[in-house]
Amino acid sequence: MENKIKWLIKILPIAIFAMASCSTPKDLVYKDFKNLSVDKMGFASSAIKMDLIYYNPNNFGLQLKRTELDIYINDNFLGHSSQILQISIPKRADFEMPLKVDVDMKNIFKNSFSSLFTDEVTVKVTGRITIGKANVFKSFPVNYEGKHNFSVF
Repeated sequence: MENKIKWLIKILPIAIFAMASCSTPKDLVYKDFKNLSVDKMGFASSAIKMDLIYYNPNNFGLQLKRTELDIYINDNFLGHSSQILQISIPKRADFEMPLKVDVDMKNIFKNSFSSLFTDEVTVKVTGRITIGKANVFKSFPVNYEGKHNFSVF
């Protein structure tokens, strides 16, 4: 019995510290995008690349491992992004995430005609990302929708 109490006294502070330090991560905050470029152009499908800029509000760094995202412009499917990554996300700082989107060209024409005469588009992103810390990863849903300024002219 005495050995169990000694073991409990030794392990209890470690367990309390571990539980206190393992908080649920806060959502990453989207800020902007840059370096938009066409990677591949075709009649059936194309690919675009860009760097997304996010802010990590957490007091700890994270690792981004995987993305599975569907992108919509004004409720029209634009394309899909599926990437396996290994990005270190610093604590309480901005970071860049490279994104490659496989664009469905038949839907791009619907998007372009409806977007030609407007200054604002609704961007919707759904899917899952896998993030973690110390090689322990968990998949989280992504449901983003926001209005963005966009002008062809």
